[in-house]
Amino acid sequence: MIQRIQSVLLLFSGLGFLGQFLTDLATSSQALASLFADQKYEIQDSPVLLGITLAGAILAILTIFLYQNRKLQSQLSGLVLILGISLPLAAFFIAKPELDLASTSTELKAAMGAALPALSIVLSALAMRFIKKDDKLVKSMERLR
Repeated sequence: MIQRIQSVLLLFSGLGFLGQFLTDLATSSQALASLFADQKYEIQDSPVLLGITLAGAILAILTIFLYQNRKLQSQLSGLVLILGISLPLAAFFIAKPELDLASTSTELKAAMGAALPALSIVLSALAMRFIKKDDKLVKSMERLR
């Protein structure tokens, strides 16, 4: 049902993805070539990051309404988990060439947006756990009939 704990966890996971639009991934002390031209590294700087973030948010929120099909809900929660893992990895590999060219005096700081994917990963993993627990409960109740 929608009021289950996994629905709340998936909602917050989706909000974690959407929070990427409001925060920066990293900030720079100096303007760099392309990604850090405004001294901020955001998901809007790369279409790949934008796509991963939107897909993760939409999928997490859409998965909430698949409560009648727990197997599909669990699989899609796993996909949200994979998207949550791929977001910081993609952000790192997209920024790495520019960071290699940066001078040693350039100071980079991770911003709040760097922690939000970790929140989405944890919440998606917990949602998968509760979906499997719920499925196990339903199967045990069917055996009693």
